Amino acid sequence: MKFSHELIEKNSALLVLLVILVVSVGGLVEIVPLFFQRSTTEAVEGLKPYAPLQLAGRNIYIREGCYNCHSQMIRPFRAETERYGHYSVAGEFVYDRPFQWGSKRTGPDLARVGGRYSDDWHRIHLNNPRDVVPESNMPAYFWLAKTPVQADDIEKHLQVLRTLGHPYTDEDIAGAKAQLAGKTEQDALIAYLQVLGTSIKTKR
Repeated sequence: MKFSHELIEKNSALLVLLVILVVSVGGLVEIVPLFFQRSTTEAVEGLKPYAPLQLAGRNIYIREGCYNCHSQMIRPFRAETERYGHYSVAGEFVYDRPFQWGSKRTGPDLARVGGRYSDDWHRIHLNNPRDVVPESNMPAYFWLAKTPVQADDIEKHLQVLRTLGHPYTDEDIAGAKAQLAGKTEQDALIAYLQVLGTSIKTKR
């Protein structure tokens, strides 16, 4: 039987099999080398794992679905770097599980929001976004200021992350719950936002 392109197109099973084969080989060629490149597996200089309060804030960020409207990935294009700052590099996200890169920007990218605004600005913004950004369509998260941050599982969370390679010490884990004492979910979320993108120093 003559093997031709027409044969592949008329045989759906064969077509699916070959597509899977091509995608698999292409994926392996593209992805596997990244595991051996230091720039994609090692943290950038100065990067630290999230402190307990920041980690709790990150969990709140994910729980509230902030990633649905905010990306955390600045692409290497002038239009993006002029607005948001230095483009994102893989080594910044070594301690992010899962990544919050995203692609949807109903709101601005938050990859370098850390230190751009004061804590008080963030509090006002979370309580009622239109008080600081009149055109904002972001919902208010006023209840975060009244809700104590969940501390019961923070030590276990750090232990799990340490098994995955995050450099938490026994002292870090033992003191994690105390760092969350008396804090609200708003405090935690702001702590997380204030550290985003600060591992790479850029001029504002």
